[in-house]
Amino acid sequence: MIKFYYNNAPNPMKVALCLEETELEYSAIPVDTRKGEQFTPQYLALNPNGKAPTIVDGDATVFDSNAILLYLAEKTKRFLPEHGDRPAVRGQLFSWLMFVASGVGPFSGQAVHFRQYAPKPQEYPMTRYGFEAERHWKIIDEQLGRGAYMLGSAYSIVDMAVWGWARLVPHILGDENAWTRLPNLKRLMDEINARPAVARVEALRQKTTFKTEMDDEARRFMFPQFAKLPG
Repeated sequence: MIKFYYNNAPNPMKVALCLEETELEYSAIPVDTRKGEQFTPQYLALNPNGKAPTIVDGDATVFDSNAILLYLAEKTKRFLPEHGDRPAVRGQLFSWLMFVASGVGPFSGQAVHFRQYAPKPQEYPMTRYGFEAERHWKIIDEQLGRGAYMLGSAYSIVDMAVWGWARLVPHILGDENAWTRLPNLKRLMDEINARPAVARVEALRQKTTFKTEMDDEARRFMFPQFAKLPG
């Protein structure tokens, strides 16, 4: 049975969706990052980066959410594009999967961080990351305007990767009307949210109560860089 170390953040949730879609048997193990559970020696032995998610599948340990999506898809031979052995098709799979990993996720996360959690709100980083987050989401929206899904006519792990963060688009962009500018993405989100696997992910989200308070303890674990600030 796969061990799935998770919390309710976007990256673990996209892996939860993939586990449910592939119908693999797994055991969900909570990692409460606001309590510092990601920094225990036992967890760091699995994931040196001290982040969630991580999976352990027999003698294989995989961390980083998009790496896990690819691992699970290749393990089950599901939710990969048709003719995925062709270089042109495989190139698109890797390109869009990494676009989410290296662009959509980081810029979305930083947009939220500088608007909501930075000790002193600063106009430049808020503008930069807000602009870049929306630019990346518009690229996703444009791609979805070319086909039903990110890789064309079939639902894949790239759509799952997008879903993890896209659930929070209005929060990320600080605009409750953000969906009006991203109609193709909204269409995809509505379709994925109607899938039975999403209902099971929601049940998993409700299963464990994670710490929600952003108190001094949580800030120490979530934002250790604060300790280096003057004063």
